Amino acid sequence: MSKIIFITGTSTGFGKLMTNTFSEAGHTVIATMRDMTGKNADVAMELAVLPGVQVLELDVTSDSDVDTAVANVLEQHGRIDVLINNAGIYGVGIQEAFSVAKVHQIMDVNFYGVLRLYQAILPSMRKAQDGLIINISSGYGLVSFPFVVPYCASKFALEALTEGSYAELLTQGIENVLIEPGAYPTELFNKSQFFDRPDIAEAYGQQVTDFMVVAGKALEDAMTRTGANPQTVADAALTLTNMEKGKRPLRTPLDMAADGVDQEYVTAKEQIKTKWLAKYGF
Repeated sequence: MSKIIFITGTSTGFGKLMTNTFSEAGHTVIATMRDMTGKNADVAMELAVLPGVQVLELDVTSDSDVDTAVANVLEQHGRIDVLINNAGIYGVGIQEAFSVAKVHQIMDVNFYGVLRLYQAILPSMRKAQDGLIINISSGYGLVSFPFVVPYCASKFALEALTEGSYAELLTQGIENVLIEPGAYPTELFNKSQFFDRPDIAEAYGQQVTDFMVVAGKALEDAMTRTGANPQTVADAALTLTNMEKGKRPLRTPLDMAADGVDQEYVTAKEQIKTKWLAKYGF
């Protein structure tokens, strides 16, 4: 059965691939992006000619944009079956060298943007007692690494939102789940927010700067070594959508470089959490 799929951040990367993938599978796709008449005009036209695809202007950091886009889709289609929160920006640099304002920019897209979409779409899903939300998180939402701390913090927050909401939303017939990609060659890295307090970064010294370069190179090498294909993430989103309701896992880790350790980590985390909650009678 064809579903109405609402995807954020479709101008590049996972979002664009998911738009193509869901279109090919016969679904109706609402592909949202910023600046679709400006810098993203070409990709907007490219996606708009795909079967079942409608391109909408949406900046997830804008309350009015989110409310307007969701209201228009609900008026036109009557429902949104699947929300995929994919829009995101990266952040690279020494944590102290990021101003609070710069960290807020990252959080506003990666966390508050998701929260805006929840608040706009959940009322219609609750009314239908049905719906699926897929949040594109990251391995960085499970383990925090140096030189990407603000990005990790935003993904940790997304993990908390999804995990904590899981049981709440199930009572309303809604599932919200996570896909946790590792390092994949997408345009995300070209959208990085860099630290804006260079004097602080300089105070850390050349040794730390060199370490940051080595860490970046290790990330690039991992993507090359594993041949990580971003289509894997798009396929996972389609698989979750097609999966029987009630059978979807909370987390789908997809870190090719981890060679299964990411799944081991997720499994162990869930087992320990279950024991912990049992102490409180849950």
